[in-house]
Amino acid sequence: MFGAGGGTSSYREVGETDVVFLWGANARENHPIFFHHVLKAIHRGAKLFTMDPRRTSTAQWAEAWLGLNVGTDIALAHAMARVIIHRGLVNRAFVDNATEGFEAYRDCVERYPLDYAEKVTGVPADVIERAAVAYAQADRAVICWTLGITEHHNAVDNVLSLINLGLLTGHVGRYGSGLNPLRGQNNVQGGGDMGAIPNRLAGFQDWTKDPAVKAKFEHAWGVTLEPKYGRNLTQMFEGMEHGQVRAVYAIGENPAHSEADQHRAERLLTGLDHLVVQDVLMTRTAELATVVLPASSSWCESEGTVTNSERRVQRVRKALDPPGNARDDRWIIGEIARRMGHDWNHPTAEQVWDEVRSLAPMVAGMSYSRLDQAGGLHWPCPDEKHPGEQFLHGRLWETPRRGPAAPFSVVEHDPPVEMPDADYPFQLTTGRRLDSYNTGVQTSGFTSPLRRGETIDVSPEDAISLGVTDGERVRITSRRGSVVAPIRIDQGLRAGLVFMTFHFQDEVKTNVLTIDAVDPKSGTAEFKACAVKIEPIASVTPVTA
Repeated sequence: MFGAGGGTSSYREVGETDVVFLWGANARENHPIFFHHVLKAIHRGAKLFTMDPRRTSTAQWAEAWLGLNVGTDIALAHAMARVIIHRGLVNRAFVDNATEGFEAYRDCVERYPLDYAEKVTGVPADVIERAAVAYAQADRAVICWTLGITEHHNAVDNVLSLINLGLLTGHVGRYGSGLNPLRGQNNVQGGGDMGAIPNRLAGFQDWTKDPAVKAKFEHAWGVTLEPKYGRNLTQMFEGMEHGQVRAVYAIGENPAHSEADQHRAERLLTGLDHLVVQDVLMTRTAELATVVLPASSSWCESEGTVTNSERRVQRVRKALDPPGNARDDRWIIGEIARRMGHDWNHPTAEQVWDEVRSLAPMVAGMSYSRLDQAGGLHWPCPDEKHPGEQFLHGRLWETPRRGPAAPFSVVEHDPPVEMPDADYPFQLTTGRRLDSYNTGVQTSGFTSPLRRGETIDVSPEDAISLGVTDGERVRITSRRGSVVAPIRIDQGLRAGLVFMTFHFQDEVKTNVLTIDAVDPKSGTAEFKACAVKIEPIASVTPVTA
């Protein structure tokens, strides 16, 4: 946020805040540990507002459920901002001291009155107003979001619209008020921190714009860095399609099942000259590979660190040796480097971490001994006397302000790329369940009393119009592919909206349906919205050869 790729608040602050917005985040099922902190706040008297097209189990705890139409988040956020401005609830002192671009933003949101927002989002105007006023008037308030905001073709703009609300009300940069993306997988935050993204090195440092950063890394590594960014995952697949990417090394990633438009993803992966997969299990991507490198399970078979959504860096300690021919990821990468002419002498995990500390100021003070003693530290932690920062951007409250102003962003509502029509009358949105993880590779190998197979969840109204009942198998078809799944009637869905997961790839390949429309700024595919039709199996006309 504002140049730092992490949430601004700690979990403890969430438990002590007054208003929580969970926006596009079914935290009760998808972030259950974090949700315990939300429950602490609720039990203290805090108000929870959930913004989600589905009435999820998270919404059951809410003061109000804002059941917006898929892809209308910006319209909803702007309508709230307009209410805050018109009601005189803007934190003018903060806006004047800490931000820039307010006038252009104010003019933008003026075009989103409540009656227009109700029409576009489907959320009653009085509920929008109540949520906006509660957020603006709260002493402390946090906005948390996840894939319901970011898996859209305008993902970055969605996030910016939420940041705008924080700036407008001064709910950032102080204890109990913040803006927090909830990471969807273990150590996603840590991956970004370490530079496993195409446009930053460790510590979110941009070598293309800062000569000192470039020189520092070149000196440490003994190489010359090209002043250009790499490709994100979407751009890699575009490169495969155009013959520009001919070899792929996939570490802990299963794009054959996790990418949108799955037929296209598998076609491009099988067309590579060379595909190397390094993973703990035999994923579908590994089945397509030229070479498979069995890796260690990092949570119990490796030494290292992990970073969670509150920017807390913690130690990971090895408890077991990897089984069979599996090897530690660090050893595998080191051996590949050695066989390519660069012998790194297999450094220990602590030695690798100390190199990171020497290059990334935000973790410079986090020695292994300090992490062990403290049980984890929040970055930034620039030296070994620094306690780590529990919340970010406190400088915005300093007078005079230290550092650059936080900018308001002018963004506009832009509906999903593919909307329902006469041929494909339902809108499919995808997500996760409490009992399963991602493409199911890690969770399908054991049973759970909570787990059921894949279904197509529909509203009671749609079940009646389709003439189907619970458990009846139907064919779901999009413009990209077709799958068969049983019906599940969900009282939390409105007519026209249907829901599936991608946990059960051996049963139902949900991502053959999804669209590969992507956000040009982040490279994220629009997993949350595509148009489908649903047909009872008995009514489907057989296709003759």
